[in-house]
Amino acid sequence: MPRFFNPPTVWKPFSTFSMGAVQGDGRIVHLKGQFPLDLEGQVVGPGDMHTQVRQTLDNVKAMLSHVGGELRDIFSMTHHVTDIRAFMGTKEVRESYFSPPYPVTTTVQVASLFHRDVMIEITAIAEIPRERFKEPA
Repeated sequence: MPRFFNPPTVWKPFSTFSMGAVQGDGRIVHLKGQFPLDLEGQVVGPGDMHTQVRQTLDNVKAMLSHVGGELRDIFSMTHHVTDIRAFMGTKEVRESYFSPPYPVTTTVQVASLFHRDVMIEITAIAEIPRERFKEPA
């Protein structure tokens, strides 16, 4: 049965969802879509895709760190963006977080996300080696 978690190092859930789930023996981790929100749940960088991608990836990184993971453990990501052209201009930002081999990714443009100032949401699935994995608190 999956175990769900909400680390104190990212914004608190504001509805009916958990921030992450650990599947099976604790190595496969599913992350709820992350937004460019700070710890207080405030949108970071309205209108600035580069800043929003950085904050969102920082949140993904914090989520993984909570269970002993690292960004290199991600094998699949989905980006939901409100402006795909602006997102395509963030390659350098994304390259500063990842190195080859890159995770499998899908990017979809959507009409809007949960808040009018949010331009990106990223979901991720990671496999954390057993020797690094920490049970979520």
